[in-house]
Amino acid sequence: MKFSLSWLKALLDTQASATEIAEKLTALGLEIESVTDTSAALGSFRVARVLTAEKHPQADKLQVLSVDLGDGQPLQVVCGAPNARAGLVGVLGLPGAVVPANGMELRKSAIRGVESNGMMCSTRELGLGEEHDGIIELPADAPLGQSFGDYLGSDPVFDVAITPNRPDCMGVHGIARDLAAAGIGTLRPIDVAPVTGEGPCPVEIRIEDEAGCPAFHGRVIRGVTNGPSPQWLQDRLKAAGQRPISALVDITNYVMLGYGRPAHAYDLAKLTGAVTARLAREGETVVALNGKEYALQPFMTVIADEAGVHDIGGIMGGEHSGCSEATTDVLLEVAYFDPAHIARTGQALALASDARGRFERGVDPAFLDTGMDLLTQLILEICGGTASEVVRVGAAPLDRKTIPYDPTLAGQLGGVAVAQSEQKRILSALGFAVDEDWGVTVPTWRPDVAGPADLVEEVIRVHGLDAVPSTPLPRADGVARPTATPVQLLERRLRRAAAARGNHEAVTWSFLPEAQAAHFADGQFVWTLANPISEDLKAMRPSLLPGLLAAARRNLDRGASSVRLFEIGRRYLRADSGASDERLSLAVVLAGERVARGWASGKAQAFTAYDAKAEALALLGEAGAPVDNLQVMGEAGAQFHPGQSATLRLGPKQVLARFGMIHPATAKAFGLEGPVAVIELFLDRIPAKKAASGFARPHFAPPALQAVTRDFAFLVDAALPAGDLLRSVKGADKANIVAARVFDDFRGAGVPEGRKSLAIEVTLQPADKSYDEAALKAIADRIVAAAAKQGGSLRA
Repeated sequence: MKFSLSWLKALLDTQASATEIAEKLTALGLEIESVTDTSAALGSFRVARVLTAEKHPQADKLQVLSVDLGDGQPLQVVCGAPNARAGLVGVLGLPGAVVPANGMELRKSAIRGVESNGMMCSTRELGLGEEHDGIIELPADAPLGQSFGDYLGSDPVFDVAITPNRPDCMGVHGIARDLAAAGIGTLRPIDVAPVTGEGPCPVEIRIEDEAGCPAFHGRVIRGVTNGPSPQWLQDRLKAAGQRPISALVDITNYVMLGYGRPAHAYDLAKLTGAVTARLAREGETVVALNGKEYALQPFMTVIADEAGVHDIGGIMGGEHSGCSEATTDVLLEVAYFDPAHIARTGQALALASDARGRFERGVDPAFLDTGMDLLTQLILEICGGTASEVVRVGAAPLDRKTIPYDPTLAGQLGGVAVAQSEQKRILSALGFAVDEDWGVTVPTWRPDVAGPADLVEEVIRVHGLDAVPSTPLPRADGVARPTATPVQLLERRLRRAAAARGNHEAVTWSFLPEAQAAHFADGQFVWTLANPISEDLKAMRPSLLPGLLAAARRNLDRGASSVRLFEIGRRYLRADSGASDERLSLAVVLAGERVARGWASGKAQAFTAYDAKAEALALLGEAGAPVDNLQVMGEAGAQFHPGQSATLRLGPKQVLARFGMIHPATAKAFGLEGPVAVIELFLDRIPAKKAASGFARPHFAPPALQAVTRDFAFLVDAALPAGDLLRSVKGADKANIVAARVFDDFRGAGVPEGRKSLAIEVTLQPADKSYDEAALKAIADRIVAAAAKQGGSLRA
């Protein structure tokens, strides 16, 4: 929410500076997003008078001006504004000045062959509004040569982030009340007196939907003149980011922004018969003030007359009955709308507005009459006219709750003892009524206060959160117990391992576009959000890979030659019971160049499925998985390239990981070009380690005897995975074989068609005595027999 310092000081009697006010607002929980001072950016612009205006010799729409800054040395400026003329006093930007609207630095230049020493500026160019049809026109007595920033005067604009639980601060008056309670000045009373109407209201007002609109106040004002609003009103609306439209519209916006009270003004000539707050009917539509047509549903509250709907109640008025320059008679509507009904309607229509934001949080139900008087007074002062009596239909919920309060709770819950007199002063300044027995009655504008803890929060935030002492928690004697869970320790260990292998950690959204989520759903149910923060982030991710693939594409598009990204997080699936299920996973994406081109390596080399397999095995080993017992099997998924991908399984059904190159269709879906290798580890499926029998690990004693290596070459079927043969060989004699590795894969001369030769180096470790020939032959026979079970025969 934005407002200017001058607007705040119209409601708060204070001498505090903008800096002091900003610091206090943040301390009160009203966080300052920014404080901007438009005048500070206008120091290089000067007040100047146009002496002469002659037609440009080379352009029909340009003029050559002689401009006086009051120093007796006129400057020549080329200008295309239609209102530029001799005698006009405006604003001149000199060479070196930076135009606030576009950041352009002005320079002395030639325009169509005529030298120009600056630029006469419009309102839009100086960031003071949207007007750009002509240059700024100042009063004739404006001091020539003065800095335009000094001429305007400093009026900083505050941008405050209002939390959803503070509807009372959705108006400048509520913010002023908080500051006054904190000692920054005195809150000025609302300067308005009841306006006595002349005659009854000529429009009948009804309520048919009491649940959606419990109260509806209205009055007619005849004989108004709807011209431009006064400059002070326009300035305040511009500071709040609003575009001034007309006096009637500006006045309703001013009361909404200043006092948090949305209202609406209808052109009486465009209404037919009684005006009713009712539920929408099937098939009804309305064209709102934003120019869009909305199809209404039967649960939505609308304001309608006998001809049809004119207003989406509490959210946005209709285009048909809006006020224009021709409006002479208006019907003022000041109503109370139920927050839940407003929220449901706004979500269904995907329609956001300033009025909805306030009604949805809860406006002050006791402010209807005061709001009507404010609107009436301003309209009569600015637009003239004669007001009728006020029609009041229904009743707003004015029940005020009283909370029993114990002042000692400030110390118990808030951590700081505050004197009872100070607590009573704070609560009273905020609008709470405190009786002698500490029964605290909550004001109607604070629907967020429900119990004693809320009162403590009010006291402490005004007293000062920085006054709460830092008190360390008690610590038990002895060695501190570990706080990290086994899962947290696993994540920490894997992050370090993945980073140590040259990968960069990424944190991607837990939500995806529905198409990306469906691409990796593998036929499983995908959770979608009913009210997402964005339609592009609607589905909860069934895999971490889509987010990483999108991140890899962004990096490659920006010129990265090699991308190695990993992420540890949760994927969201549907459990058999129908409840949601979060499962811990680790994913890696390898894209671009694995090895850059160079004199030693030649051309750049891309990542392959074997790189993905190496990453998967290394990270599974770090996670504690029994890597030596894993089987390499197919069926990695439709997202993977067939023949260049596989799964790592602990048994035929327990898939611990999948790896390989992505399918060309997947690459196309994510806008990727070139080979991309990916890995996905399902950490929730890794079996837990068995509990250790003792506290300490057994001591390590190196073998007393030297290890022995033997090489074997086996002819096997070409389709047999080398890992299957290796696993059989290693299991042939577990007492003596401590390691085995494939060091050659040969297919060619001397090897039958459809077969391949796999050479394996086997490491044997003697225990208490060295091997003799008989022992080595017995071990070799067992190795050959194990290979034969895989269809392998010892190569001659």
